[in-house]
Amino acid sequence: RFEHSFKAMGGPCRLRLELDDEVRAETAIAVAVAEVQRLEHKYSRYLEDSLTRQINRAAGTGKPVSLDSETAGLLNYADTVWRESDGLFDLTSGVFRRAWDFKSGRCPELREIEALLPLVGWELVQRDQDSVYLPRAGMELDFGGCVKEYAADSAAMQLRRHGVVSALVDLAGDMVAIGVPVGTTGWPVGIRHPAEKDRAVAQVLLPEGGLASSGDYERCLEIDSKRYGHILHPRTGWPAHGLVAVSVLAGQCLVAGSSATIAMLKPAGEALDWLDKLG
Repeated sequence: RFEHSFKAMGGPCRLRLELDDEVRAETAIAVAVAEVQRLEHKYSRYLEDSLTRQINRAAGTGKPVSLDSETAGLLNYADTVWRESDGLFDLTSGVFRRAWDFKSGRCPELREIEALLPLVGWELVQRDQDSVYLPRAGMELDFGGCVKEYAADSAAMQLRRHGVVSALVDLAGDMVAIGVPVGTTGWPVGIRHPAEKDRAVAQVLLPEGGLASSGDYERCLEIDSKRYGHILHPRTGWPAHGLVAVSVLAGQCLVAGSSATIAMLKPAGEALDWLDKLG
């Protein structure tokens, strides 16, 4: 077994491979890491030369931004999930972070939230397979709701292309398993307790496929004994108050991640029913 740790997309990442050839393992690891770094550079909202920043800078200028097929595919997926979730999964809702600073210790004023509401709404986005345009100045696309999970799937695909048949890709908790370790039925994975960082709330043997978790415990505010989580409702701009944490297993990490996010945005009882129906 070969292991490699690195940092990307704001968190610790790790690759674990079972392979009988060290040179092949090193090559596969290098290619997978490069794929994650490529996607981070392309879609990060923090990097000046990223495609995301280019799209957001063009908002309200009248000039659409050209798309490659990869980005068009991601936006097609986002559109499908937006429709299937009745608007809960919305890549334009990232602008609410302008009002919410979870390190500040303060809650935004109502007027700050209301000023941002006109900038949120996936239905406003003008796009086709070749271009995308945000019609209102100040609007933003934020791929943070899907790019890490997509990167986990993409890194796994690169490993498969290099002959890896047993591996675990872990991008800060978003995971993709390729095959299973020799002599087992799955990769042993602990689901962290939402309130106690050093304790697992569940253990799973992850079969081939994706695992993604979403929770409001990583970044939150506590004011007057009330907790405000960082998962913000796209229609109100205020934190969702449903489940504390959700972990979903699916064929692809991208699907698992968006499903977990949607469940976090629904009322707790409704979310559990929806997850049951989803399978």
